[in-house]
Amino acid sequence: MKPPHRTAPLRAEPDPTAAPTSGPWPAGAIFALILVGTLAAYFPALGGDFLWDDAGHVTSPALQSLSGLWRIWSEVGATQQYYPLLHTAFWIEHQIWGDATVGYHLINVLWHSLSAFLLIVILRRVAVPGAVLAGFVFALHPVCVESVAWIAEQKNTLSTLFYLAAALAWLRFEDDRRPARYLVASLWFVAALLTKTVTATLPAALLVVAWWRCGRLSWRDQVRPLLPWLAVGVAAGLGTAWFESVQIGAAGDAFALGPVERGLLAGRVVCFYLGKLLWPAELIFFYPRWTIDASAWWQWLFPLAAWVLVAGLAVWSRRDRAPLAAVLLFGGTLFPVLGFVNVYPFVFSYVADHLQYLASLGMIALLTAAATRGFALLRWPRWSGPTVAAVALTTFGGLTWRQSEMYRDVFVLYEATLARNPASWVAHLNLGTALDEVGETEQSVHHLQRALELKPGFPETLNSLGNGLNRLGRSPEALPLLEQAVRIEPRFASAHNTLGVALMALGRMDEGIEKFGRAVQLNPSLIIARVNLGWALANRGRFAEAIEHFEQVRRMQPDSADAELKWGLTLALQRRPEAALPHLRRAIELEPENPGMREAMGRVLLEAGRRTEAMEQFEAILRLDPNHTGARAALDRLRSLR
Repeated sequence: MKPPHRTAPLRAEPDPTAAPTSGPWPAGAIFALILVGTLAAYFPALGGDFLWDDAGHVTSPALQSLSGLWRIWSEVGATQQYYPLLHTAFWIEHQIWGDATVGYHLINVLWHSLSAFLLIVILRRVAVPGAVLAGFVFALHPVCVESVAWIAEQKNTLSTLFYLAAALAWLRFEDDRRPARYLVASLWFVAALLTKTVTATLPAALLVVAWWRCGRLSWRDQVRPLLPWLAVGVAAGLGTAWFESVQIGAAGDAFALGPVERGLLAGRVVCFYLGKLLWPAELIFFYPRWTIDASAWWQWLFPLAAWVLVAGLAVWSRRDRAPLAAVLLFGGTLFPVLGFVNVYPFVFSYVADHLQYLASLGMIALLTAAATRGFALLRWPRWSGPTVAAVALTTFGGLTWRQSEMYRDVFVLYEATLARNPASWVAHLNLGTALDEVGETEQSVHHLQRALELKPGFPETLNSLGNGLNRLGRSPEALPLLEQAVRIEPRFASAHNTLGVALMALGRMDEGIEKFGRAVQLNPSLIIARVNLGWALANRGRFAEAIEHFEQVRRMQPDSADAELKWGLTLALQRRPEAALPHLRRAIELEPENPGMREAMGRVLLEAGRRTEAMEQFEAILRLDPNHTGARAALDRLRSLR
């Protein structure tokens, strides 16, 4: 009786004596090719501006001072998320190149390229076919663009690098069981956790790899040494879940899904990410947010398909364990973002490209190994495989180039998002906020009103719309929106500040002072609220209190031009023009092209009797803005007095 036919497995037996980077290309050449190819593919994004929450990661006061480095590690809440090693990296980078975005983009490309190279090293070490191809696919796949071109997602690129370094160190530890190697691997794992806790899945992933390689798990050699990692990973994951819920706001109606709905969501998320990995078309920054409905029969097809796939591969694992192992790695690494745990991005959409960055590694390894083995079995000419691989990589590189162009600035990014997902309320919100920051307030209000229509009652939208209406002199319209914002989110410091601005504009100064004070109480580092509070107190004649706040701002943020301006004007209100002038000069040093700063300086100089210097300021204003009527009138009056 003939034995049953068995297909070749997707791995050969590893040769423990082989160098992990052995092959026709030396390691240095492979890494150089990856780096050059990745730089070329991401070239459109290298000069890109800060996006969305980038400023919170890079330019936060906690990241600019030496004492801020201590706060990053010791103070939960000093940064957006408690990832102290990530923010230490940002702190160091900020010391080197400040706010020059090209540095952050280049370092992200470097981390991504190093991860692609480490993937090759690891796959070669465990004798997976097509290891080099897998590394290049990961380096150039357009699904990775969101993680590499978005500065804040250095949390992905750096944590993945540490994750892979820990995995490689673990494989080396398995060779000789030396305690020093275990310590090195553990340190890399802790570094990954301190950069992003999605890497907590690594010990489970290593157990899957061990099962794939050996067909069984050894308690003594494989499971027991990973128990400390599992414990630390679970603790870190629970800590992040608490932080997401309590500190960031991953709670409330937007997350009110029952167990059945979460199961439906998980199946759909897995299918979505696998689909984008296989066919990376229509990639956008904010995908539509699905409505999860257990009464819709078709939504059950996603988890059903996932379970059928796992069951089929479990049967197939008697012949080849690799496909099941890859699917388990993919689904297991995705577990933190499948919907069983609340994460704040679910407010906007249940899926985002950056959420599958780490999980894509295992699936890419499987697909490239299958392709490599498939071409070998077809016995086509030797040149056919490399040719097809080159075409595929060129296609991926071209798609990545095109996708990277979306990340030049917030306007391109959100306009591209709205072109493919016009119902994205968060894209309207962010685009409206960005337009307001560059003075396009009318357009800003249009997008913010649309955002409020799509998602009524969202506090950030109410605050941003109220701020825009304040700028347009429409504070009566802004007032009810801002009052609603602080009712919904009583601890929303920025909304209290914006409400204070509206109240001041309506002549309700004492109520405005109260709101500014509440904003400062809720967020003592909210500079704009402290400046507004100081100026409001000054206008009430409470000069000593006002100056205390301006002094505090200078200690917190020495380069606040608005604080120096208001400090100087406060002294001018006290009839102390000479004392005011140094503050106004400092404001102009910080913002030399701001006509408002120079106009205030000119008027205080007039009060001090220094007409010639005042004329110089008004002339400078007209060079900046020839149509500035206030400066023109003041200059005409001064000339008529000669």
